[in-house]
Amino acid sequence: MPSSSMLHPLPVPLAITMGDAAGIGPEIIVKLHAKGLAQPCVVYGDLTSLQRAVTALGAPVRLIAIDRVDTQAFAQAAPGIMLVRPTFPALPADLPMGQVDARAGQAAYDALCMAIDDAKLKRVSAIVTAPLNKEAMHAAGIDFPGHTEILAQRTHAPHVAMMLVNDQLRVILATIHIALSRVSETITQELELRTIQLAQRACLGMGITHPRIAVAGLNPHAGENGKFGREDLDFIAPAIEQAQALGIQASGPWPGDTIFMRARRGEFDIVVAQYHDQGLIPIKYLGVDEGVNVTVGLPFVRTSVDHGTAFDIAGKGIADPSSLETAFNLALSMLGQSRDN
Repeated sequence: MPSSSMLHPLPVPLAITMGDAAGIGPEIIVKLHAKGLAQPCVVYGDLTSLQRAVTALGAPVRLIAIDRVDTQAFAQAAPGIMLVRPTFPALPADLPMGQVDARAGQAAYDALCMAIDDAKLKRVSAIVTAPLNKEAMHAAGIDFPGHTEILAQRTHAPHVAMMLVNDQLRVILATIHIALSRVSETITQELELRTIQLAQRACLGMGITHPRIAVAGLNPHAGENGKFGREDLDFIAPAIEQAQALGIQASGPWPGDTIFMRARRGEFDIVVAQYHDQGLIPIKYLGVDEGVNVTVGLPFVRTSVDHGTAFDIAGKGIADPSSLETAFNLALSMLGQSRDN
């Protein structure tokens, strides 16, 4: 991915949301600050949990709580300083690590909403998210499948899509967090065209001037002319033709068992996958620590780690911040492209 060191200084900071306090979010955020950031940021989350991570790691990081993101608060940004927009009420200092807790779920949701609202007001330039825990959110009465749906609802974005990126692949999903049994009934020509258009938009935002978009088929062998299902013939292929008529360099539907290999070899810039695991398995197989989740279609840049809360290692000091660092640097790169375009 492009290096953030080539970018111009940003007029406002990035936001990092802490995610679930019982997971590895606080730890990887502290480790990223201890290593040093290419641009200043504001962390949205529980102050107590972040301080606990600083103490446990012995990190050379000092926390400063701020009530709002403005010029005065931003002026305090410096190496070794973590600006924090704290959630309330504060979580207890003895919050159990590695366990589902409704209090942590509520705090994670509140932090994300605060960051979204500040991004809408352009107080922050992008949002980078650490992992939240869906079960903890549900325990708090918050019924969302994940980050993407919260972002879409709170920004009133009409159409969003999840894109996964690493150094070898870009994949965008037509459907996201739904049961596999519902994918077929959800696939429509309109949905396919919209996803292809979002793929085009995402690639242009990353500096790819003439994106080559490959669309994966839904069924084995892309349906083999209707022998294994008609979705590829009736919905996906017509949408590709529509996109081509709009000047988009889209092709397919291609068999899902080979298209990712072809894209990895450089034949395509991005693949439209039809359902969650079709797209995520190739990305995660290549290395979960290197993957970044990007929400396409929002009024601001949002990137995220491509891993979960890792409750099994939370609080042990061994979490790897690589994915968070990659997500942060990709957000910077995308911001640089959006300013230069």
